[in-house]
Amino acid sequence: MAKIVDGVHEATPEEKYVMPEEKAVLDHLEWFKDQKLGFMLHWAPGSQFSVVESWSLTEKSPWSNVDTQSPWTTKEVNWIDDIEEYRESLVNTNKTFNPVKFNPIQWAKMAKECGFRYLLATTKHHDGFCMYDTKYTDYKITAEDCPYHTNKNADVIRGLYDAFRAEGLGISTYFSKPDWACPYYWSPDFPNDRNILANYDPTEHPKIWEKFIEFTHNQLTELTTDYGKIDVLWLDGGQVSPEYNHQDIRLGEVVEKIRATTQPHLIVADRTVGGKYENILTPEQTVPEKPLNVPWESCITISPDFAYHYDGDNYLKSPKELIHLFIGIIAKGGNLALNITPQPDGEIPAKTLETLNEIGNWLKINGEGVYGTRPVAPYSHGNICYTKKEDNVYAFIKYNRLYHTIRNVELKSERAVRDIVLLRTGESVPFSQKGDTVLVDTKNFPLYNLKYADCLKLIF
Repeated sequence: MAKIVDGVHEATPEEKYVMPEEKAVLDHLEWFKDQKLGFMLHWAPGSQFSVVESWSLTEKSPWSNVDTQSPWTTKEVNWIDDIEEYRESLVNTNKTFNPVKFNPIQWAKMAKECGFRYLLATTKHHDGFCMYDTKYTDYKITAEDCPYHTNKNADVIRGLYDAFRAEGLGISTYFSKPDWACPYYWSPDFPNDRNILANYDPTEHPKIWEKFIEFTHNQLTELTTDYGKIDVLWLDGGQVSPEYNHQDIRLGEVVEKIRATTQPHLIVADRTVGGKYENILTPEQTVPEKPLNVPWESCITISPDFAYHYDGDNYLKSPKELIHLFIGIIAKGGNLALNITPQPDGEIPAKTLETLNEIGNWLKINGEGVYGTRPVAPYSHGNICYTKKEDNVYAFIKYNRLYHTIRNVELKSERAVRDIVLLRTGESVPFSQKGDTVLVDTKNFPLYNLKYADCLKLIF
């Protein structure tokens, strides 16, 4: 909902959304909306320290007069008092990173089995470390100072992309626009107060800024040329935009070049910036209150944070919580990018796998009402959520506890319903309809394996 600030209408991201004009992009946005569930990964050498990703390298934010250092970015840094010594050691975690248990083929097979339809992997976070074999910096996983560089899977991103594509899954490329390791962003020629912005004014030093633009364009072209088909270019770091300290990287220039050469269908998510190149909205750790009429994807963590923590599995969201969350998202027309945090040794934590398997088992039964669907009124009421596909409507009943005993479910439909099928059994269930109220008799619902949520298929 739009806000009124000082008497002025403040447009919402949905209101500011600019629909792409290219048919290939529009068609691919429909593909994206079909997928529903993304396998999101934040993984880098800093995972060895069990701290928030990248951010503890900074001190100040342009959005606040308060140092970002306290409390959240360094809350886990409790083994050292010298913060600069800590930051140096964090930057150097690449020299001890050796995830020998990483197996991209296993990850991809597991993701498909658990119902994911696309990968959203971090190629480079704000700290500038590249999880792929870039030609434009030595701060990368394939460099000689990283112990893992001799492993056959050293180019992590290539291994993941090849494995996930082999399973028929899509590819979304996370790329950080700010790069705190790049000498053209945090330049050694100027004092560095560790603001998350560049440490100089691009208008006063255009030659340095031009080098950063070239560096960024080169890496984006590299990822969209040398790494196969990319479905979504997911750009984090909305502060790198003309609005903040004149940080214009001329994104349109490189996107149009990519679309004209290797990826004509390319969806771009220039997060929080708006305009022509924010083709999908990406609310973080939240879900919109109402359905959105534009493509969107909530990025939400399975554990408390995006980065790996050694005790993170003790605080996982439960399968019920995640499935209910997921149902609410698809009923509002969105996708869920569920962030997973791999261990520093390259394995997915055991409890995380258990949770993902529960989601996968539920989707094997109810996926018909999930994939390829669109929102439909009344969207939700009480513990019921709706989706539609072709001429069918699907009603999800969310249960608040295991083996929930229910006697009747009241659905809403303005159309005359001919049959209702419980997806879990494939059998029709008794119902009666009066006006737009459909009363489903659930006394004969089988109680075995009745967990999390059921899906009813309304046939007209």
